Amino acid sequence: MPLQTSFNTFLRDEVAKVKGLYYPVHASLLQQILIRHVPIQNLHPNPDDEFCFPSIGPNYSIISEYERQFREEKSRVYSGEPIHTGVREPIIVQKTMPDGYMILNGHHRWAAALKSNQKKMFIRIVNVTQEQDIRHMVEQGRSDTRVTLDLDEVVFCTNDDFCRDPPLSFPAKLFFRENVRKGIPALLHFLNEKEYDVWVYSARYYSMDYIRSFFKARQVRLAGIVTGAGRKELSGKDDGKELKKLIEKKYRQTIAIDSEAVLRIDNAARNFEEIPVDGPADEWSLRVMNAIREMTKDA
Repeated sequence: MPLQTSFNTFLRDEVAKVKGLYYPVHASLLQQILIRHVPIQNLHPNPDDEFCFPSIGPNYSIISEYERQFREEKSRVYSGEPIHTGVREPIIVQKTMPDGYMILNGHHRWAAALKSNQKKMFIRIVNVTQEQDIRHMVEQGRSDTRVTLDLDEVVFCTNDDFCRDPPLSFPAKLFFRENVRKGIPALLHFLNEKEYDVWVYSARYYSMDYIRSFFKARQVRLAGIVTGAGRKELSGKDDGKELKKLIEKKYRQTIAIDSEAVLRIDNAARNFEEIPVDGPADEWSLRVMNAIREMTKDA
């Protein structure tokens, strides 16, 4: 493994090797479940991550700390002590062609593992949303109204009995650990009954398959799932404009739901209206439903 002083050169060469040649593909559910450790040479840096940007690049103090944890872990293995270092958290990756996996989250741990001569890495494979996925979801849409919710800010919540909806029953609750805001399942059923296309977004690296199954277990149909949404902001790409035009052409109106308000956007007339929904947490979903009824009563 190159010394720290030459790691930037090594990284530049690795990025050049994959840029324009490697592309993401969907991993099967079986692959996502069974593939947990892979040879470190099968992991590739992501050219669209700031870790690989010459103007930003790796943080060597972070890499050094992970190297220390690798050394500590190795010494504990020899002494038989329990291992509790964070360095063994899985690196989040996406399957790529022609081979291997592209790193989505965990570049500094990957660098530290390389510098520590680790042979294998613990990974978690996810299928984050790609541009072609969004195009397909738009084409398959059934309605001229799209409803959007942010998973991170609106749908999921902390483990608070007051704010959360009752968990799923056994055995589903073993697989789906996230808590949802109180009333979210009822709200999504309401939107399904009105035959709206429901789209959910997350900047985190959830697998599309996981999110789809998560809501299917609650008898909810999603028309659109966009995960890893923060990646394009880091890469500086402008792909979003074309997709935005495609969505506006498909949907006559968009209803955006957040914690404090419901916003209805008329994509053709270029106007909007907003109704506040803030108030007691246990009444939030009902206020959202009433706001949507008010907004769409003449539609």
